[in-house]
Amino acid sequence: MNNPSVGKLIAYLQRINQKDMAAQLKPYGIGGGGNHSYLLTILTTPGLNQDQLTSLVKFDKATTTRCVKQLEEAGFIERQVDEHDRRSILLYPTDKGRAFEPVLRQMLAEFNRRLTVDLSEAEKQQLEGLLMKIYESKQKGLLEH
Repeated sequence: MNNPSVGKLIAYLQRINQKDMAAQLKPYGIGGGGNHSYLLTILTTPGLNQDQLTSLVKFDKATTTRCVKQLEEAGFIERQVDEHDRRSILLYPTDKGRAFEPVLRQMLAEFNRRLTVDLSEAEKQQLEGLLMKIYESKQKGLLEH
């Protein structure tokens, strides 16, 4: 690579990671496209509606709708009508989804380990700090516009 930008490198790493993750999740019927991010968020914060979920995972509404449908069809989550607002649908993990959580968390930990295997502990902390600094700066910029 001839001096690619930081953004390009991050995008390359993301694509490699997503492809690898999709292959690892295929036997479980999770699917690619970040479905694991949606499932993990619902496991962590059950009872979200789709707008809240979209905001937390930082994807667009169409992607959220597609991923929620796939996760529901695969039996990992279920939709329930909100008792306080009959127009609102809340998302909850099923027993199958909760049973899969330790497997998913282990997979994600292993991905992070493999991603940073060639870095020292100090380099890992520095990388995380720099990426967080960039992320927070971009978040702040979004809020100011």
